[in-house]
Amino acid sequence: MVRWMREEDLDAVAELEQLSFSIPWSREVLRQGFGGDLDQYLIFEENGKAAGYLNFRILAGEGEIERVAVHPQWRGRGFGRKLMEAMVEYASSQGVAEITLDVRVGNERARNLYESCGFVNEAIRRNYYRKPTEDAIIMWRRGA
Repeated sequence: MVRWMREEDLDAVAELEQLSFSIPWSREVLRQGFGGDLDQYLIFEENGKAAGYLNFRILAGEGEIERVAVHPQWRGRGFGRKLMEAMVEYASSQGVAEITLDVRVGNERARNLYESCGFVNEAIRRNYYRKPTEDAIIMWRRGA
């Protein structure tokens, strides 16, 4: 089930960061974002645990996905899709019709997910990612 993140989820989300990203956000960065005015956090809960999370923000009428992570043991079960669908639904309810994200060129699984959710490739950021150095694809979902 998808729900809004709660403060008690911070440790689980910090663990998801460690398991999912070569340069993970620290628990403190997550705490600051969670407590701030810009970022929104969704959790996919499975068996009472945070199996995945999505961080996004809405600014000046546009949405930006910052992070999407699913625990390795639960990948491939549609949890990322459920998080994306919930985020798009919420953004739409807030009058947001355009949402962007960036993704590693080599992250085919994530790219396929985003494309299946209506995102299209619009640009490349050369050498954007580190550990390893890799280009980012900038993707947009425009319109309802």
